[in-house]
Amino acid sequence: MSLRNKVTLIGYTGKEVEMVNFDSGNVKASVSLATSDYYTNAKGEKVEETQWHNLVAFGKVAEIFQKYVPKGKEIAIEGKLTYRSYDDKDGVKKYITEIRVDEILLLGGK
Repeated sequence: MSLRNKVTLIGYTGKEVEMVNFDSGNVKASVSLATSDYYTNAKGEKVEETQWHNLVAFGKVAEIFQKYVPKGKEIAIEGKLTYRSYDDKDGVKKYITEIRVDEILLLGGK
């Protein structure tokens, strides 16, 4: 993988993995991942900031997601940023940012 477009994240899945089976026999897995960061604000209070990321995986990596990654599972992933757009039913263009996962590491005890 190129260092020019590389993402590494550790977080918890926010929902069950959604699978799509294509006519070609290929499979796609989609899931959201929450990552949290902490900082201290001006009042000295500890603040948690959570970001949500859309993950997609294909082939063998998608099968690993389907078999081993339930909602709330802690995982580490490596992949690349991808962007796409589509027109919704009202003709409004929607933009989606996703991380295409190339590698996954299962963390935690579950």
